[in-house]
Amino acid sequence: MITTRLIRAAGVAALAALAGTATAGELSADQVARLDNDLTPLGAIRAGNEAGTIPAWEGGIKSPADAGFPDFKSGGHHPDPFAADQVQYTVNAANMAQYADILSEGHKALLQAYPDTYFMNVYPTRRSAAYPDRIYDAIKRNAPTARLTDDGNGFTGAIEGIPFPIPENGLEAIWNHIVRWRADEGTRAIGQAPVTREGSYTLVKFIDNYLGVYGMPGMTEEELDNVIIYFKQRVVSPARLAGEVLLVHETLDQSKEHRRAWIYNPGQRRVRRAPNVAFDNPRTASDGLATSDQLDLFNGSPERYNWTLVGRKEILVPYNSYKLHSNQLKYSEILKPLHINQEYVRYELHRVWVVDAVLKEGTRHVYKRRTFYIDEDSWQTLAVDCYDNRDELWRVQEGYALNYYDQPNLWTTLETTMDLQSGRYLAISLNNEEPITYDFSVKVTLDDFSPGSLRRAGTR
Repeated sequence: MITTRLIRAAGVAALAALAGTATAGELSADQVARLDNDLTPLGAIRAGNEAGTIPAWEGGIKSPADAGFPDFKSGGHHPDPFAADQVQYTVNAANMAQYADILSEGHKALLQAYPDTYFMNVYPTRRSAAYPDRIYDAIKRNAPTARLTDDGNGFTGAIEGIPFPIPENGLEAIWNHIVRWRADEGTRAIGQAPVTREGSYTLVKFIDNYLGVYGMPGMTEEELDNVIIYFKQRVVSPARLAGEVLLVHETLDQSKEHRRAWIYNPGQRRVRRAPNVAFDNPRTASDGLATSDQLDLFNGSPERYNWTLVGRKEILVPYNSYKLHSNQLKYSEILKPLHINQEYVRYELHRVWVVDAVLKEGTRHVYKRRTFYIDEDSWQTLAVDCYDNRDELWRVQEGYALNYYDQPNLWTTLETTMDLQSGRYLAISLNNEEPITYDFSVKVTLDDFSPGSLRRAGTR
């Protein structure tokens, strides 16, 4: 773990203000007290629903022992704590009207577009999401002081945990997603596949490393240097792309400074700034199927959209995706024409926060509007409906989440972006055939995320 002392030694400058006059946020003592009563520490409704189809949250899975696998070590493929669960019912094109109230618009469109192959197997709802106690404590500390900057493109008064457990608007909700805790540091070996309508693909392999300084214990706003996470991605294969390295320093106050990004090109053997790694510029090796800000379902600056908090809703979402995470599966078993093999996808009924993002007048993005479905128990976005400039549903994103109980934290094991117009899709973060998945035991330093480190990483 990187300590505060080491961060200071690396020359991290103090943030003078993290700025601006407050808008929204700053909960009262009575509201904060709810996080120990009717709400969970992350602001979810602690009780189940009236129908009994969503149970009460009882703390989630806090450790490998809680999951039933006390000997599990970080970096492996997490065994399924719910392997004995059976499918309760299946939603398909023929019966989807019966379940319309619990379907996103994206799922309705997929069922209609691919009636012969797309279906949703629904399992018992397991509210497995959990985080370390220190994250819960940080959220309670943040709640009375966190506030957005004037323009909403940053916030102040919060560190370590999410800033807005009881959100008052859409910007607060999306910031919770952006800065949610995903372990302090880690590495992962993943595959990415742009899949044609016929089902063919060329697999691109990456090694990702990250350092989540915002969520580190003992961190302060002043020590962040306006950076919430350091991220580095190295292309391993195919040969024509191998050695290319992307480095990102993701900023907290996007008004003060947009993300810092660099790329190392092995052909040119030079490091260059990469300001285009943002917004609707194409994601690396995505064949034009996803934008830079679609990684992790959404990342980066929220500045190009007006954000509206629609409210909570009960819908079917991918959850506890251990079957899809299994090292018993081959990529060829998962990657099929039009969409991934739905036989391996587990859906559950959960309460989500629904957030609408509408493009601001005078700004540009390939998506005119997006609707986000954000898990109330974790602030992990699980699905997104993406509309084109004709207001037609264009692409549907899914994030297949599970509890990485060696931490614990809830994060995706796979993400897809499905293009309804072309019948193609992009699968991101495939790990079934990789020797490691998410290894949170790795130790990294700030030097590993300096621009000078890029050339070394690209030539390994």
